[in-house]
Amino acid sequence: MGGANSHEDLDLTSSSGEEEEDEEYEDEEYDPRSPASGARQRADDPLRTTTPASIEFLDAKLKALDLKYKKPDNAARLYLHVGGASADARWVPALRRATYAFVDKAANEDSDRARWVLEVGPGRRVSAPVGPELQLKALPAQRRADFAASGSVWSLRLPDDAAFRRFRDEYDRCLFENTYGVDATDEGRREVFGADFAAWARPAEADDAVWADAEDGLSPPPAATANPARDLLEEFEEEAGDGSGIQSLALGALDNSFLVGGAGIQVVKNFSHGVHGKGVSVKISGGRGGSTTSSYSTPKKALLMRGETNMLLMSPGDTRSNGVHHVDIETGKVVTEWRFEKDGTDIAMRDIANDSKSSQLEPSGSTFLGLDDNRLCRWDMRDARGRVQTIGSSSESPVLHWSQGHQFSRGTNFNCFASTGDGSIVVGSVDGKIRLYSKSSMRMAKTAFPGLGSPITHVDVTYDGKWILGTTDTYLILICTVFKDKDGKDKTGFSGRMGNRIAAPRLLKLSPLDSILAGNDNKFHGGQFSWVTENGKQEKHLVATVGKFSLIWNFHTVKDSNHHCYRDQEGLKSCYCYKVVLKEESIVDSRFMHENFATSDSPDAPLVVATPMKVSSFSIANRR
Repeated sequence: MGGANSHEDLDLTSSSGEEEEDEEYEDEEYDPRSPASGARQRADDPLRTTTPASIEFLDAKLKALDLKYKKPDNAARLYLHVGGASADARWVPALRRATYAFVDKAANEDSDRARWVLEVGPGRRVSAPVGPELQLKALPAQRRADFAASGSVWSLRLPDDAAFRRFRDEYDRCLFENTYGVDATDEGRREVFGADFAAWARPAEADDAVWADAEDGLSPPPAATANPARDLLEEFEEEAGDGSGIQSLALGALDNSFLVGGAGIQVVKNFSHGVHGKGVSVKISGGRGGSTTSSYSTPKKALLMRGETNMLLMSPGDTRSNGVHHVDIETGKVVTEWRFEKDGTDIAMRDIANDSKSSQLEPSGSTFLGLDDNRLCRWDMRDARGRVQTIGSSSESPVLHWSQGHQFSRGTNFNCFASTGDGSIVVGSVDGKIRLYSKSSMRMAKTAFPGLGSPITHVDVTYDGKWILGTTDTYLILICTVFKDKDGKDKTGFSGRMGNRIAAPRLLKLSPLDSILAGNDNKFHGGQFSWVTENGKQEKHLVATVGKFSLIWNFHTVKDSNHHCYRDQEGLKSCYCYKVVLKEESIVDSRFMHENFATSDSPDAPLVVATPMKVSSFSIANRR
């Protein structure tokens, strides 16, 4: 456990054997076997053996010498980070006299899309496509750019500020063209982002006042929350009870939470310091009423309903499911196996979600949301007249009623969704777009945010609908939905069109070193806000899982425009200030418990972290 800032951010001038960057580059190639290499001066140097007869002769020689020793425009020094996260971690010189180039690998190929690659040589010591996978982190004060490539962490240091700016401008151009497949021109940016999202196209010219306006409406965080001397304390860890492996978490806001695994659902007790309850397990018996007409298999998703006494298990499938199993938690029986059907035709769903942030607490809820590539809908377990359907003994599964929704003709590529406290819906797409739908209509999005080139694999939203957190493979994207209407009233993008006063988003990223240390499965997944279900309450943290890491950001810090992470940044602002929970194996899920379980000693609810074989609970407490 710990923060993200480490030896990785040390000034390179403190590296072993490093000299001041203002020194001239040596004439000969650096050879570690010969420390004096390049320092020898030739005995037949005309400036040593010749006395010039005129000022013109000397001037000509100096000009020739200048050309010989002049640094190329793409000169740099390349460093390699060694030692990982150990106390001995440090930067070591890899190439003292390096050059970099952005090479168009598709220039001689029959391709409509250029493929820019960053190469550092001589000898192509580094060669990697320009993209978010590099996790490039610019440090202007040190004229340096850190990045991850080929399983290692590298740093490219430029000789002066002008050279650093040239590198950054070239990198940004190549990144844009690799991402969107169009030229990085004003016309290309308008084509990608449109007129309303000028702040996304040119973040340096964006007005941060929208973020400040949104912050004005929030109460300041408690002093304890902002205290830097707070840390994550592991309360306890225990093995998964049935030994079958945890697949997902279903956290409850009342007495119990649930670990969904290959052999059943393990029930754990909720406490103010986390969850535990080894040995208490519900074995799902499969068929309706306990019959064995179908066997239990690990569901894609578990959804709590009806005061957390019932659960919907989304049937497994490659990417979609044809129905849900309705489980009575107290008995452990599948009481109904529902089918998805519209107009007499069976259909499949990619995802399901509760109607709102708090609907799982409602004792008599009968509806839930469904999503597929081109469908957004609400399913009802009652019939078309609102009556509870009679579940007979027939082997045929009952049909869920499509009570509201829209089937789009094509092109939406929906991938994930979530709901606000009032039932508005945010949907993330494969093309990176994020759409906002009001609670009254699923036909047309009130607001559609453009993509940044990466698919949205998971999405969450705050209870009040003011903030959206999208997850991609390589970063999280935080979007503010607040705007002022023509009468000067605050609204969100769920209730009206935001026009052109849309703030640039903020990105939450891994440092290049942590992207390597997180393990082979180092993709972001499951970005979530902490959990509140009451108006006037504000989420305090954001959490996401990356390989063996669970990453926690302070929400108030991320929103603060004066946060030190954002100083001297160009482009979209990125925050690297997170805490890390490190586990020995890849993490399945990380989520904060409901705010009900916060205490005066730990005013933030505990964090639950699940790996396939263990579940751990952490509290955020004052460091003593």
